[in-house]
Amino acid sequence: MPLTIVTYHFVRDLKNSRYPAIKGRDLSEFKMQLDYFARNHELVTTTDVVDAFKGGSTLPTNAAWLTFDDGYKDHYTNVLPALYERGIHGAFFPSVNAIAHGELLDVNKAHFIRAAETDHTLIIDEIRTFIEENQEQDGILPFAAYWDKHAKPVRYDTAEIWFIKSVLQRALPEALRIILINNLFQKFVSVDQKGFAAELYVSQDELRMMIQCGMYIGGHGAKHNRLDRLDDKGQQEEVTASLDFLRGLGAPTTNWVMCYPHGANDEKLRALLRRNGCAIGLTIDEGTVDAAKDDPLRLPRLDTIELPIT
Repeated sequence: MPLTIVTYHFVRDLKNSRYPAIKGRDLSEFKMQLDYFARNHELVTTTDVVDAFKGGSTLPTNAAWLTFDDGYKDHYTNVLPALYERGIHGAFFPSVNAIAHGELLDVNKAHFIRAAETDHTLIIDEIRTFIEENQEQDGILPFAAYWDKHAKPVRYDTAEIWFIKSVLQRALPEALRIILINNLFQKFVSVDQKGFAAELYVSQDELRMMIQCGMYIGGHGAKHNRLDRLDDKGQQEEVTASLDFLRGLGAPTTNWVMCYPHGANDEKLRALLRRNGCAIGLTIDEGTVDAAKDDPLRLPRLDTIELPIT
């Protein structure tokens, strides 16, 4: 039977929030979408999904499983009450360093840079200036080379947004990329990354409360790295950090679920996960799941914006 795995990130009262331009699901629409799912799908739990892939049960017709990435405070303050009052199960995937060490993830720096400065040409101008000022550094290309390669519209993003995402997350040499993203975050968002992280992410005690309320907490790596770009040691460190974190919360570490940061995975990583008792791996590939045919460590999902709310 087909399974629809739905993915969420930010869920908040967008128009009344400090960053209304952040890309997310408005809270009122989220609640409407939950009611839509309850009417049109059979909502299943993480255990149901794992059991189906282990051969222990069959998923119901038109099954849907709700997943939430990155461990935002939104998930505790907004999502948990809405799920709990409806008796709906959700699976949540926080990054270790964001929660345990108060580290603001680069992916979120990029999110809030774009949300704080909605005139994206100003961000691009800053990127251009930075690249031009660092032309003598090893590995850096002319601005036009980055623009020609990355300024292309993709799935949800304009050419300008995809260019900004690409440069801030992977295109530049790593040392320069870190300097640039921190400079832009300080200029457009905040000089206090630790304070910002404390407001943005859920706490470990809040995750434990979510578990007590019947929610699932799974792995999402430590640093939100693209795991397919890491060597053997790097992949092992990320998997170990995820499992240690889950144990500390009292979350399952047998037949557990890994949600790949950026959806990135490879066969080497999947083999490592199998050896460490992982049952399910979640990508950002678009599509529904056929539990009889699909590789359980390469499951596609649908973003909330691809699905109706009424």
